[in-house]
Amino acid sequence: MPPSSQCQRIVLLACGSFNPPTIMHLRMFELARDYFRKEYPTSIVVGGVISPTHDSYQKKSLIHSSHRLEMSRRSTICSSWIKVSDWEARQNEWTRTRMVMDNYSDIVQTSSVDWLPTPGSSDQGPIILKLLCGADLLESFSVPGLWKTDDILRIVQDYGIVVITREGSNPEEYIQNSSTLRELAEHIHIVQDWISNDGKNEK
Repeated sequence: MPPSSQCQRIVLLACGSFNPPTIMHLRMFELARDYFRKEYPTSIVVGGVISPTHDSYQKKSLIHSSHRLEMSRRSTICSSWIKVSDWEARQNEWTRTRMVMDNYSDIVQTSSVDWLPTPGSSDQGPIILKLLCGADLLESFSVPGLWKTDDILRIVQDYGIVVITREGSNPEEYIQNSSTLRELAEHIHIVQDWISNDGKNEK
C-alpha cells in the first residue's frame, strides 16, 4: 500500500469511450471511494468525473459523443458525487491521456464548472487528481508504440492511478515485471473487485 500521511481531497477521473457507459464503470468509482475510506481515512474522495473520449478516437463502432455524453449523464443522474464532463469531446481532436489529466488538473485547481463535484474545504487538504482505470489499461503500458514513456511517468508519478482488478488479471505481478512501474509502485493503488465481469475500460 502506498504511503500517505497527508490529508487529500481526491478527484477520480475515468477516461474512455463509454460506448456505452455500464454499471461496471459506475462500480469502479464506488470501489475506489470505499478503498480510500478504508486505507486512507485522512483523505476524502470529493468527486468522480467521467470523461468520454473525442469522436476521432480510433474505435470500431464508436457512436457520436453527443449520445455517449447523454447516456453517461443519465447513468449518473442519481449520483451526488459522480459527474460527466464534455471537455474531451469538445476538443478539435483526440487528446492523449496525459494531456487530458494535465488540463483537468488545472481546471479542478482554478475553476468552478458544472461537472466538477463539490470540492470540499481547503482544511481537508489539497485537491489531487487520480486516474481511475481497469487492469487492462495498466497492462497496455507495455504495448509498443501505444504510450509515450514520458506520459506514463507523468500520469503515474505526478497524479497516481487507481487500478480496479478484473477477473484473470494480476496487476501486482505486472508491476513487478515492469522496471518503470516497479519504481513507481507507491503511486499505484490496486483495488480488488471480487465480482466477475467482462467489461472493458479503454484509454
